[in-house]
Amino acid sequence: MSGDSAASAPGRSGARPGRPAARSTTASRRARLLRGGLQRSPFVRLFLRWVRRPLLPVMRLWRRNIQLRVVATTLLMSLGVVLLLGFVVIGQVRNGLLDAKVKASQSQATGGFAVARQQADEAAAGATGTGTGDDIVSGADGQPSQNVIQWMSDLVESLSSGGAGAFDVVTLPVGDDTGGGRSPRGSGYVSPTDSVPAALRDRVNSSTTAAQSYTRIVYSTGKEPQPALVIGKQVNDPNGHPYELYYLFPLTQEEKSLSLVKTTLATAGLFVVVLLGAIAWLVVRQVVTPVRMAAGVAERLSAGRLQERMKVTGEDDIARLGEAFNKMAQNLQLKIQQLEDLSRMQRRFVSDVSHELRTPLTTVRMAADVIHEARVDFDPVTARSAELLADQLDRFESLLADLLEISRFDAGAAALEAEPIDLREVVRRVVGGAEPLAERKGTRIRVTGDQQPVVAEADARRVERVLRNLVVNAVEHGEGKDVVVKLAAAGGAVAVAVRDYGVGLKPGEATRVFSRFWRADPARARTTGGTGLGLSIALEDARLHGGWLQAWGEPGGGSQFRLTLPRTADEPLRGSPIPLEPKDSRRNRETGRERAAEKRATVPAQATEAQRAPLPPRQAAVATADPTALPGNGNGARVVPRPANGARRTEDNAPGPAPEADSGRPGAAVQQDPTEPGEAVSGR
Repeated sequence: MSGDSAASAPGRSGARPGRPAARSTTASRRARLLRGGLQRSPFVRLFLRWVRRPLLPVMRLWRRNIQLRVVATTLLMSLGVVLLLGFVVIGQVRNGLLDAKVKASQSQATGGFAVARQQADEAAAGATGTGTGDDIVSGADGQPSQNVIQWMSDLVESLSSGGAGAFDVVTLPVGDDTGGGRSPRGSGYVSPTDSVPAALRDRVNSSTTAAQSYTRIVYSTGKEPQPALVIGKQVNDPNGHPYELYYLFPLTQEEKSLSLVKTTLATAGLFVVVLLGAIAWLVVRQVVTPVRMAAGVAERLSAGRLQERMKVTGEDDIARLGEAFNKMAQNLQLKIQQLEDLSRMQRRFVSDVSHELRTPLTTVRMAADVIHEARVDFDPVTARSAELLADQLDRFESLLADLLEISRFDAGAAALEAEPIDLREVVRRVVGGAEPLAERKGTRIRVTGDQQPVVAEADARRVERVLRNLVVNAVEHGEGKDVVVKLAAAGGAVAVAVRDYGVGLKPGEATRVFSRFWRADPARARTTGGTGLGLSIALEDARLHGGWLQAWGEPGGGSQFRLTLPRTADEPLRGSPIPLEPKDSRRNRETGRERAAEKRATVPAQATEAQRAPLPPRQAAVATADPTALPGNGNGARVVPRPANGARRTEDNAPGPAPEADSGRPGAAVQQDPTEPGEAVSGR
């Protein structure tokens, strides 16, 4: 038995440190689930929408109107200052009135206590002088005589008669002795027991000095109770028996004075706040009005109305701002006109040169074709020169065609011939045309997401040109690895993404990837004889459709170019059904590993059989599904076939996880793109 205890002790001691961490992990997980449940609850979302809807116009007005913000801030700050000053002034006035009332009341009560003591002494001395001893002394039963009762009533009446409504007098017996002449008495229909606080009576009974307190006078006639200051002291009657004498001083007049002061301060404070708000509105208006005029002029200038100017009056800072703004607008107008003239000359030069070169190029092409056909009769050096001449003429013709296309874009003469097309057919033609180059490179092109139609209103010729550029670039820079073409459609958008696993994109190349005549590696030879204008023309084609052409890449991890088009022409894009950064990127893989490690760390030490059992294949696929996948796209990938003798790669050479496994899963949603339409996220 001792051995069992010794064996189980280490297990218990080792389990204790883990319990707090498990509880904290469980608590944090419950908190996250609770927050997520509240956010996903339809009732919570409906309530938040119902609360937010009327506040949106106010918030929008608050953000856009600086005059409103300044005036509202001035009003709030003025109101705070007025309230603070009001509290201070009212406190000072109240303290002053109460202090004066207390001093006068104490003086009056002190005199009254002295008069009561004097009358008691005189009554006792008079009774002793008569020699009878029966006028004031107690009767045979120990109760006060009738003369003592009358004396107490006369005392209350005489003391209250000097107040003329300024105070009332109350006498109370000491303790619970309420019989005979010691019964409560009060002037002015005051209820003695209800008007004197019990705490004050305790203080008076426990001390021989006067005590005071604040109370409310209660009348026996049903009159409205009034606030009052009560001062009491214990004195003796002619027989030497103690009783309680109280003076009640109403605070009605002080309360009226304080109410008058409060009303005056409130009226004056409200007037001051409104006046300060009006002053702030007028002052801010003098500053905001020129700023609004400048904003309106700037908007009109940005819209192309370069002749707009601000109206300048006076010689103050606002006038100098207007003059500087007008000078800036004038200089901008001159510079823009110069640049427009220069750009117009350049476009005309490129267009004229391109057109003029077509005639001599045709002649040179005819001569080169003749020489190329007769190269078999030449010596090897001359035959090779004829082949090089034919190749360079082909590239020259492509460059000339691209220059003409660029000149049409620059001149705004490019027209869009949109019609409903299925992008799957366009992708098949592009992939088929890129197969010879892919075979030479040892690259396999895979197409995913083509199980369902991907239809959009677009110009088939321009879309095919864009995709041809993307696929050819991916094959050329893919270093012999797979190229994945992914199609998707959701909401009002369709997208085609071209993913390669080659050299990728370096930091800082984002702004240059779609620049004209830019190359990822200047030392890299062009095996396809590209002109350097392909991506620039592709970007213009995408913009002409109202779509996006964007790029992502990482050094050594490949790149992905994404073309997003609206389903219907002239429909604005709000997102893309394919994420710009692929799921197999280096960052996403590291994030997935961290999440998996965190999930393993939260698994309990002893799992049930149900927890140990692996998930079915379908459930596992759903659990790891790409959240941006689209419903109905199906699973798996279609590999473009090519002749067996041209195959140079096997499945073992496929880089990373198969991207096609992410398509066609349930729960798809359109990804809101964070970048501006038509701008590159990263560049080659």
